[in-house]
Amino acid sequence: MLTCDHLVPPDRYDQRVEEYLRSTGFYHVVQIGVVQCQKALVNALVERWHPETYTFHLPVGECAVTLEDVAMIFGLPTDGLPVTGMTLSSFETLEAECLNQFGVAPLKLQCRGNGIRLTWLWDLKERLHLSDENSIQVYVKRHIMLLIGTILFGDKTGASVHWKFLSLLSDFSSIGQYSWGSACLAHLYRSLCRASRYDYKEIDGPLTLLLYSNGVNEMRYIKWRNWERGDRVYRYLKLAHFRKAFDDLEEGQFLWTAYSVDRVDPDIIPADMYMHAV
Repeated sequence: MLTCDHLVPPDRYDQRVEEYLRSTGFYHVVQIGVVQCQKALVNALVERWHPETYTFHLPVGECAVTLEDVAMIFGLPTDGLPVTGMTLSSFETLEAECLNQFGVAPLKLQCRGNGIRLTWLWDLKERLHLSDENSIQVYVKRHIMLLIGTILFGDKTGASVHWKFLSLLSDFSSIGQYSWGSACLAHLYRSLCRASRYDYKEIDGPLTLLLYSNGVNEMRYIKWRNWERGDRVYRYLKLAHFRKAFDDLEEGQFLWTAYSVDRVDPDIIPADMYMHAV
């Protein structure tokens, strides 16, 4: 059984920075809130993932998480500059980058390999006083790093975020010009391919996409709802249940056009998210 726990969920943000989050393209990701991963469903999906085709094999056909899912669930830009660059590993370089962007650098014990501990970023964000334009931008950068480390590009521990993403945040006006959505999808595909190997016991990446984008009527989750509520029956279903549900799928039970106008409440998915889907 693969494990997929994230220990540190993202926090809410100060309402004064909302427009700044919108300009960077990360506003809608913040709205998802805390999502506890459904291990049984994820494991059942991994079992049907074929690395050769990057698709899930189901009785009704092949399907996959697509850029449309990323746009409609995360609201991230799916077109723009590639999310890429050099990855340096020295602590001195990490220290200099944090000093440049945050005005403060972590101690070695506040890092984990090439990652910055999320608790350090969280504490910094909470203590920051929003007094001017610069402090607001620093606050938003810290919050984006928390989102990257938990929802979008989280590692298997869920306790740290790779500092390589910091360089992409240095120019605040350019943050929203990157194709964060396509990078996120590529990361998910790589995670699924690794998890499908017999010797892998963990899975990381944007697993929220697996919980929200599967098109089976019985298991379709409602976006923006608080999944922490104890009456969510899906939290207690076992792997055998989802295996059987996939095996018994018939035509008409799978939603191939999950985001058609007649299926989506306009109050749940805002119009600007459809622009990214196009």
